Amino acid sequence: MDLYKKVEEKLNEMNIPFEIVEHEPALTTEQADSFIEGIEGVRTKTMFLTNKKKTEFYLLIMDDKKRLDRDKFKEIVSSKQIKMASENSLFEKMMLPPGVVSPFGLLNNEDKDIKVYIDKEIIDEERMCFHPNTNEKTLLLKTVDLLKYLESIEYKANIIEI
Repeated sequence: MDLYKKVEEKLNEMNIPFEIVEHEPALTTEQADSFIEGIEGVRTKTMFLTNKKKTEFYLLIMDDKKRLDRDKFKEIVSSKQIKMASENSLFEKMMLPPGVVSPFGLLNNEDKDIKVYIDKEIIDEERMCFHPNTNEKTLLLKTVDLLKYLESIEYKANIIEI
């Protein structure tokens, strides 16, 4: 099944309204932002991270303009080292290529072994935007609906100060 279709079907099944903007493939966050200029909603970046031994996996959602403080994040998750997960791990865990990481990839994580973290700085925003498992679309939805979606697929959203 088309990975975007899976996202669309899940959100429709849950009666979660969303807006889709179709565009050419976005290869950077700056380019993705340019395609949705003037549309309300916090621009997010979602990072797929792991510990040194690749025994723990983390999905971190934050404002796309903010830089990750790795030292602070490794303290939060009680790990000695944090790094970006490899392309292979990303595909193995969420069936996604690099550049389209989002909470919608969790639909493909059969092991349910990825911990989700959202930066407190953006949790009060009305809407957020993500690539819905493709970099040719941007999906905007209400933050409360994102949390509802995560809960429905059995993921706890850990709100952190990063």
